[in-house]
Amino acid sequence: MHFKSRTFLRSYCIRLFITALLLILASVAALSQNSQPAPQAANAQSSSAAQARTPTETVREFYRLLRERHFREAFAISIYKPAIEGLTDQEFDDLRPEFERMASSVPDNITISGEQVSVDTATVFVKASANPGDAIQQPEPLTLIRSNGQWIVGDHENERVVKQGGNRFFFDARINAHHSDMQAALQGVLEAELKYSIQHSGLFGNLQELIAAGHLTQESIATESIGYNFQFTVSSDHKSFMGHAEPQRYGQTGRLSFMINNDGIHSSDVNGRQLNR
Repeated sequence: MHFKSRTFLRSYCIRLFITALLLILASVAALSQNSQPAPQAANAQSSSAAQARTPTETVREFYRLLRERHFREAFAISIYKPAIEGLTDQEFDDLRPEFERMASSVPDNITISGEQVSVDTATVFVKASANPGDAIQQPEPLTLIRSNGQWIVGDHENERVVKQGGNRFFFDARINAHHSDMQAALQGVLEAELKYSIQHSGLFGNLQELIAAGHLTQESIATESIGYNFQFTVSSDHKSFMGHAEPQRYGQTGRLSFMINNDGIHSSDVNGRQLNR
């Protein structure tokens, strides 16, 4: 079966999730708290504060929590709460590297230029730039909705998607991203082989030969970082090639197995086994 794209809604949700995190992480940090109230008072105070936060304050608080790596607390004031609250400690630790990468890949310079509120929906305008003097970049709108009396990050459409995914949402999002990354890596190999064969009278090269010819980079085939094992061979007469990629942990880092050969790229869910046509 040839590779097929994920549904538009799921892909859009993943893109929104990453974009929202990056924008929020780049927002103005909230003032640090100087005192620690007693546990019961702290809980009441926290709940009351959440009810009283404006959309801009919610964005800043979300940013502060993420910057301090309080991921559970951060997602609790977003539409991603249903994806977090049912996770075991082990499942959460499995996802932590993804959260860490998101939290560490944002610009230092940000500006919140304002907010617009309309009943139960709000927009906070965030400008994030690596260049403090960047006067050209326009603020990006970040949507919030009111839920149970408090503002949370995200919109109604994607909230429904997250609720439907439940505590599988982040795992499925990661798997879909890995599928797309693996497809892109194999597409790069396919294109490299085409260029190589044009230059070598129809013969194909192994991965090191493709890299040496400048048609491929080592980083582009480092599939371990996206949860896949990849093996690639060229026939002794260099007239054909074959590659296989399987998820390192089926159901966690991926579901599809991939195969690449002279005919193109193929993929199918075969429970983590090697795909053979």
